[in-house]
Amino acid sequence: MGSEGPGRGFGSGAEAERDIDDLPRNHANFTALTPLWFLERAALAQPDRASLLHGPVRYTWADTYRRCRRLACALARRSVGHGSTVAVIAPNVPAVYEAHFGVPMSGAVVNCVNIRLNAETIAFLLDHSVAEVVMVDQEFFTLAQESLKIVAEKKKQNFRPPILIVIGDQTCDPKSLKYALGQGATEYEEFLKTGDPEFNWKPPKDEWQSIALGYTSGTTSSPKGVVLHHRGAYLMALSVAMVWGMPEGAVYLWTLPMFHCNGWCYTWALAAFCGTSICLRQVSTKAIYTGIIKQGVTHFCCAPVVMNNLINAPASETFLPLPRVVNVMLAGAAPTPSLLSALSIRGFRVTHTYGLSETYGPSTLCAWKPEWDNLPLEERSRLHCRQGIRYTALEGLDVVDPKTMAPVPADGKSYGEIVMRGNAVMKGYLKNPKANAEAFAHGWYHSGDLGVKHPDGYIEVKDRMKDIIISGGENISTLEVEKVVYMHPAVLEASVVARADERWGESPCAFVTLKEGSNTSDEAALASDIMKFCRERMPGYWVPKSVIFGPLPKTATGKIKKHELRAKAKELGPVKKSRM
Repeated sequence: MGSEGPGRGFGSGAEAERDIDDLPRNHANFTALTPLWFLERAALAQPDRASLLHGPVRYTWADTYRRCRRLACALARRSVGHGSTVAVIAPNVPAVYEAHFGVPMSGAVVNCVNIRLNAETIAFLLDHSVAEVVMVDQEFFTLAQESLKIVAEKKKQNFRPPILIVIGDQTCDPKSLKYALGQGATEYEEFLKTGDPEFNWKPPKDEWQSIALGYTSGTTSSPKGVVLHHRGAYLMALSVAMVWGMPEGAVYLWTLPMFHCNGWCYTWALAAFCGTSICLRQVSTKAIYTGIIKQGVTHFCCAPVVMNNLINAPASETFLPLPRVVNVMLAGAAPTPSLLSALSIRGFRVTHTYGLSETYGPSTLCAWKPEWDNLPLEERSRLHCRQGIRYTALEGLDVVDPKTMAPVPADGKSYGEIVMRGNAVMKGYLKNPKANAEAFAHGWYHSGDLGVKHPDGYIEVKDRMKDIIISGGENISTLEVEKVVYMHPAVLEASVVARADERWGESPCAFVTLKEGSNTSDEAALASDIMKFCRERMPGYWVPKSVIFGPLPKTATGKIKKHELRAKAKELGPVKKSRM
């Protein structure tokens, strides 16, 4: 597998392919693709339908289009446009949704920042992206203030303070808003008033123009800035809805942070399908069930850990049976077969997807096959937990030998690196040519994930390349071990990492959170029981040689922070006498 294929023709001197005609592009038959047109159409098609609901706030699609045009105009009047970056530091509130349209309508690039980052990391992001505007929710104003102070101390006389806009929220304590205004910030609604609701915004002339910037977690080094273009955002917004079977007018609950891969492109997709967004500042089991029962929620996205909490919630917080089938898209980590079984029984229709920030969020899915309906639940769940095939908007997906780029056999056993290419792959990392050269080597985007390809062509992630455990010369997939640990009746959450082992070099170490009501009086006996449970269900060298109990550290999107667990395992020192 070389660099030919979908990428052919990008080299200098490439000859034009022959056609039956010499008809040129013109303004009547060619327009740069951009998801911004979706909003204009939604305001025309369903002007009175609710677009955004948040506490007492209700906006229609006509309202949202006017507000986004106001935002674009207000930015443009302050010379914020092409070449500018607007940072948004906020939870899931209407202003973040509006920024996904209003900011690029001005020509600028939207950068939604993870609200769980510390001030030092946010300072790096604001400096690296040269943010000219910072929109920040009132609750996180002091975080932004501290971050900007760090940038100012670094840049000294070269520091140019950005335009600082505070987003007020009626559901929050007004003290933080009052403080922000006292510090000279402009209130978001007042900022909008300086813009024209009939602003004549212009689409990009080139669909390769950047629309969004997002930063990777940077757990081992400085975060990398992932740059996305209008073309990819347009195609993925349609693709994410299409592969999910999302209907026109869907009611979508924002359990997934909009700052995570631009809400997996559903920010733009909901405008294309004239859906209704229900915003959640904070995600809880009760809030999810309330949205389903009282607000007619039909769809939501999340990491498996959120759904794990949902099915293990106390009866006082749950509402079962569900009044309708609720569609859930899972990504961020591989769901276990046991979780998929439990969700299916409760009436949730699960779509399992996989992707990265560099591919606009999820870009593969385990497409359901009708013949699976007749299989036993356990077998259905085992097939369903695979990562599947490419999205409609992703042209290339494979599992290859990272050294030779040759595809691995489709035997479900041979490990390789998962690679992608096509319109759903990022432009590249901002100001990072070395990382771009590595990521795009041989004409493919390298995910860094290890996987296999099954005989039916479906791929399955086995581990991050950095997470694989090598014990006695044998490779162990932490995900495969976790699947079994999760099956233990006392286990709520589990994550497995490598721990140094004096005999085997490395051995699996399981970090476990127990279900409420579990007997924790003798943790040693419980750890031994979990090991015994695993030994009955997996090869001996896969069995965790140590089990540590306690809460698991997570990111804002519910991913377990394995780098922190690896550090804890290192602090524990090597396993002294490990036996298979």
